Amino acid sequence: MDNVKKIQAGYNVQPLSAFVGKPAPAPAPNWPKFADDAFKTDFASYLDFLLQFCPEVAQEKELRARFASVGIGPGKKFDFKYLSLKHKAAVGLRIKEGYSKMEKQRDEIGKEINGWRVGAAFGDRAFYNGNYLPRAGAALAGIYGNDAVEAMYPLAKTDGSGQPLDGSNHDYSLTFAKDQFPPVNAFWSVTMYDGKTQLLIDNPLNRYLINSPMLPAMKKNSDGSLTLYIQNKSPGKAKEANWLPAPGGPIYMVMRLYWPKVEPPSILPPGEGTWKPPVIATTK
Repeated sequence: MDNVKKIQAGYNVQPLSAFVGKPAPAPAPNWPKFADDAFKTDFASYLDFLLQFCPEVAQEKELRARFASVGIGPGKKFDFKYLSLKHKAAVGLRIKEGYSKMEKQRDEIGKEINGWRVGAAFGDRAFYNGNYLPRAGAALAGIYGNDAVEAMYPLAKTDGSGQPLDGSNHDYSLTFAKDQFPPVNAFWSVTMYDGKTQLLIDNPLNRYLINSPMLPAMKKNSDGSLTLYIQNKSPGKAKEANWLPAPGGPIYMVMRLYWPKVEPPSILPPGEGTWKPPVIATTK
């Protein structure tokens, strides 16, 4: 940690304008106040604000015109409170339906393999090709994702029998067979999330993931395989090096494969590769 602090002390942070010796630009506009359900209850205000940072492109000309026809766009202000009761009800219903579709799209990304959803969810404008539902579902699952050649993100919410993962009722294990670790050119990890909040889990080890750099400190089985213990309580000191702490409730896990290999065994092409994530076994 002392070495990290020395590196940090070597940095000098200053505005870009000061660095290049030019006048500072105008202050950025104030962001709308955020609330957990903001995009459900006040999506238009957020869209008005965000679109000022998104120059119109040819593929979205018709879409932007449709937005503008109801008062949504840069510099505009769509105000829900001025709608009639009939129109308020219609907008509320469509918001609910739209969000449900986004959740369904998120939950059905890719192909289910051994309880993991494996597929390509992220990419550039050409990847989505004007289909905004997969784009919204991917953003709901986790923003800033890389495309498949840079990283793959298998996601698990169920065990090998299809039952939802829940740390309050069960303990689990995840075993990589000998020489069957995720095939990558960079590194891989398995991260634990709270199924309710989508946040990391406070735990006594301050451990939120297990990744390939940790392998030398972990204990392999006699046959060369590696078992991760996924549970709310410690599996005991002898197994704690391989423990991925879980919440006392709904669980989901994301496996990240950075710079996945393209030669077999490989997780590519997404959902059709020769390497498959192992089953999450229920042990209690």
